[in-house]
Order: sequence, then C-alpha cells, then structure tokens
Amino acid sequence: MASFNLSSFNPSRFILLGIPGLEQFHIWIGIPFFVIYLVAFAGNGVLLYLVLTERTLHEPMFFFLSMLAATDLILCNTCVPKTFSIFCLGPQEITFPGCLTQMFFLHFSFAMDSAILLAMAFDRYVAICFPLRYTTILTRQIITKIVVTVIGRSFCIIFPCVFLLKRLPFCRTLSIPHTYCEHIGIARLACADISINIWYGFAVPIMTVMSDLILIGISYTLILRAVFNLPSRDARQKALSTCGSHVCVILMFYTPAVFSVLAHRFGHNIPHSFHILFANFYVAIPPAINPIIYGVKTKQIRDKINFLFFPKGNH
Repeated sequence: MASFNLSSFNPSRFILLGIPGLEQFHIWIGIPFFVIYLVAFAGNGVLLYLVLTERTLHEPMFFFLSMLAATDLILCNTCVPKTFSIFCLGPQEITFPGCLTQMFFLHFSFAMDSAILLAMAFDRYVAICFPLRYTTILTRQIITKIVVTVIGRSFCIIFPCVFLLKRLPFCRTLSIPHTYCEHIGIARLACADISINIWYGFAVPIMTVMSDLILIGISYTLILRAVFNLPSRDARQKALSTCGSHVCVILMFYTPAVFSVLAHRFGHNIPHSFHILFANFYVAIPPAINPIIYGVKTKQIRDKINFLFFPKGNH
C-alpha cells in the first residue's frame, strides 16, 4: 500500500446522496416522512410533558416511559431533519465531525431504546409477580442505578465506534449512498482493512440487543406464569392489559431490527434502495407509534391526554 497523506485521515466533509435509484421519488417519500416526524415529535413531547407535570404519573413505569420518549426524540431529531433536506433539496454535505456525531447518537439511541425496554419489562415483572413489594423493590436508589446502567452501557458500547472510524484513512470517494451516517456505511469509504469495524459493529451491538431480548422473553414468561395462576378472570385480564402496550412497543422495536439484520445477511437479492428506505422509516415510525400505543392502551395516560386537550368536556 502506498503511504497515505495525513489529510486523508481527517476528511473535511461527506456527501449524503439519499436513496440511490429512487431520486425521482425523493419528494414524495419526504412528505409522509415529515408527517411521521411531526407525529413523533408531538407525541413524545406530550408524553414527556404529562409525566413531568402530573404527580399521579410519578411512578417507575411512567418514568421509564419518559426515558423512552426522550430517547425517541433524540433518535428522530438526529436523522430526520437532515434526511428531509436531502429529499427536498438533493444531496447534502455533512462535516466529518458532524457525521461522527450523527452516527454516535443514532446508534446510542438504539442501544438506549433496547435497554429501556428491558428496564420496563423488569418493572412489569416486579409489578405483577411481587405487587405487594413493588415500592420496596423499585426504590428511588434502585431506579437511579438502573438509569445509570442503561445510559452507561449504551455509551460504552457505541463510543468506541467513533475511535474505530477516526483511525481509518479516507482516500476514496466521500459520497455516502444513504440519508444519514451510520458506522459501517462510513467505514466502507475507507481505503484500509475495516474487519475490526465490521466485527465490532455487528457482534457487540447484536450480542447486547439479543441479551436484552432474551431477558425480556424470560421476564414475560414469568409474568405469564404468574398471570395464569391468578384466581379470577378479571384479575388476569387487568394484569395482561397493563402489559399490552409494552408488548406492542417491544414488537415494534425488535421485529424490524431482526428483519433488517437478516435482510442484510441473507437478502442479497433485495435492492439496496429498499434497505435504505426501510432504514429511514425504521428511524421515524417507532418513535411516532410508541406514544400512540401508550396513549391508547394505558388508561392513566389516556385520561391525562383527554383532560389536557378537552378540559371542559372532562370537567
């Protein structure tokens, strides 16, 4: 290999191209995409406002829900505004530090979402399996430790990706055939061995998310066993209804993630444009649907939303 110019290690900018092959449809993709973004922004904003201002919602379950809403806001605001500008105005430049920052918060948000869903599953497990000890188990100190663990683990998993990219020399085209910066997409532009990036970018996050999914599955297995041991049918239905919204959100988060991984690994006949289109809507749709699910299926949230928007009718 020829020696690299030092400037190749610090490219000044990248160019985000959008969805190759679908350029003529960008504006039509951008319209529903932006509507979904507005729904996500408004829905998660309302959830955060209600949990912060309503004392009756100052419980562990709703605290974790507010964390999920805040993380979803970070996720959609990290990618969607830049993506929408690409759909409307064509390929957009992004600085190298800006690209690394976007990449970090994108993957950090996904890791946070997974960890928060695990924390929420633990909350439901304690509430249903140990209802009389709920407040003594999930104390303020325990919740603080869970929050620190969720944030710390997500940070420690994703932050090494920044250094794995900064060590690479970039001497090829700096055009990224995507609408946002993600780890492997940036690494593939380097003119050096990226096997470490591929190994770390695939194995570590997948192992983390899979461990979360396994622990969530164990939690709900124990929850279902406890529910079906309840004496009355009404008690069983009430216990299951408290978990319904969480199960929907879990399916909304993990099903597309697993599909995306399998499609990248085995779907060689799937067009690259489909992968990018799917990735874009995966960034926007779950943050938009999550608050709707909780607003519809969680009675406390539904009542507070009704009172917030229709105070006279509720009065």
